[in-house]
Amino acid sequence: MNRTFQVDLRGVVDLLSHHLYSSPRVYLRELMQNAVDAVTARRAGDGEAPEGIAVVVRDRTLTITDTGVGLTEEQVHELLATIGRSSKRDELGFARHEFLGQFGIGLLSAFLVADEVRVITRSVEGGPAVEWIGRADGTYRIGPAEREAPGTTVELTARQGCEQWFAEDTVTELCALFGSMLPFTVTVQGKAVSGTGTPWRKDDRAPGQRTADLVGYAQDVLGFTPFDVIDLNVPEAGLTGVAYVLPFPANPAEHAGHRVYLKRMLLTESSDSLLPGWAFFARCVVDAGELRPTASREALYADGLLDSTREALGEHLRGWLVGLARTDPARLGRFLEIHHLGVKALALHDDEMLRLVEQWMPMETNVGRMTLADFRARHGDVRYTLTTDDFRQMAAVAAAQGLAVVNGGYTYDSEIIARLPLLDPEQSVRRLEPTDLMTRFDSVPPATELELRPFLTAAQRAMDQLGCEVVLRSFEPASLPVLYLVDRAAAFQAELRSTKDRVDELWAGVLSAFDKPADDRPQLVLNHRNALVRRVCALREPERVALAVESLYGQALLLGYHPIRPADAALLNRSFLGLLDQAVPLEDQP
Repeated sequence: MNRTFQVDLRGVVDLLSHHLYSSPRVYLRELMQNAVDAVTARRAGDGEAPEGIAVVVRDRTLTITDTGVGLTEEQVHELLATIGRSSKRDELGFARHEFLGQFGIGLLSAFLVADEVRVITRSVEGGPAVEWIGRADGTYRIGPAEREAPGTTVELTARQGCEQWFAEDTVTELCALFGSMLPFTVTVQGKAVSGTGTPWRKDDRAPGQRTADLVGYAQDVLGFTPFDVIDLNVPEAGLTGVAYVLPFPANPAEHAGHRVYLKRMLLTESSDSLLPGWAFFARCVVDAGELRPTASREALYADGLLDSTREALGEHLRGWLVGLARTDPARLGRFLEIHHLGVKALALHDDEMLRLVEQWMPMETNVGRMTLADFRARHGDVRYTLTTDDFRQMAAVAAAQGLAVVNGGYTYDSEIIARLPLLDPEQSVRRLEPTDLMTRFDSVPPATELELRPFLTAAQRAMDQLGCEVVLRSFEPASLPVLYLVDRAAAFQAELRSTKDRVDELWAGVLSAFDKPADDRPQLVLNHRNALVRRVCALREPERVALAVESLYGQALLLGYHPIRPADAALLNRSFLGLLDQAVPLEDQP
């Protein structure tokens, strides 16, 4: 034998308050939504029918009265006393496409703030008025009532502890928040809080006045003066609205708070799924007729339509950027100064944005700040460093050798540079390696190198403990005495050995499988054109050679922004004290 589920209404209300709705304030939105649906239903059959929703607050009691379609006694049983039966709403004329309500649970939100809900309604179909009183314990009763005109009045009294949600100021603020754009007249205590319409509507306002109104809306509601305003229109979603470009940098990691209205009723103030992730420089205010809400009606339902809408809105923003590049480059430059991260993020997967970044966004190079387009025009091949530290280490020396280098160490820059061949397949792009610099250095004359072999032998002996190779070359600038160069393979092996020294025996054995002979050791390149280096090369005592070379090694690490290992720190300390010992005579010496 089939049995019927028994529903504990208090448990359902607790579920709604703690897991579905974000705040008890939604009770007012749900009541307004039901009233809007009722008015919409009546006017669908009679275009001349009155339209109005009145909210009155008095002595902890709130009433909301509409001039809508009203309900018969049978409909009261079906709609008010049955939880979750959306299909029955549609059978009774509340089609989902035209009305806000979809889930058949809205009235239950009233029990978040009240123990009893009283409804007096009269249907436009005729028949007597009906009173329905529902209680939070799951019981209800229906009886006759007095009401002359068709429509519905909902009355509820604040439960103890919920009085703040019935305060006149609070009710006025919430009604204005949820319903200010409704096409119906909504009043609170007799004062209208709706009827303003959407600020982006196309009407007989002059273009300048419309723009001023949109900017004023952003200032009043969103709290900032926008850099620009972009009109939005996605017909398949029934969506219209505007995107406000932020006048200040936005954090890509923070979710944007977009205001979304559903058929003129506020759905959410903090939608994070409306725009693509790269568009964090914009805040949207939109009204949609076809997008679906979640059950709580506080967010958008994730489906294919929302995905396609998100893509279409992204195209609006992308088109605005391209148009700005074509019509107002100076303004585009100001925008890029503020929102370079968002545009660069888009350029990672959009060729048109890649071209915009190449043409208009300056990057740091060792020959001055310039766009990639200018860099390509002047230098042809694009050499870049992967990190800012690499750029600091090699930029000045590379410039002295006639090598132009782009700093790819900032967010997205190296990825963007690597994509340049998509714009021009003939474009050469390569990462600058230390070996590129070594090929530009001049070797010292063979006779000089032969003469300095004892020095180089002593210097290499001092550097062997650090796994570093000493090389003597001549290069510009002559003011730079020493350069420490390490390629990627050598850096990996050095980090591997450092890690092996810190981990336990088991992991050290695992890491040993990746340890390879140091064919390409880091190089300490001494510049023979530097006067100090030539004086150091004249030293003959092994102890003094070791002290001098260790000091030059420490200087090379510091000037090149290289990481300092514990062994390097000990060497820096030892060489510094050794130099002091050489410079300061002992007390018993004259």
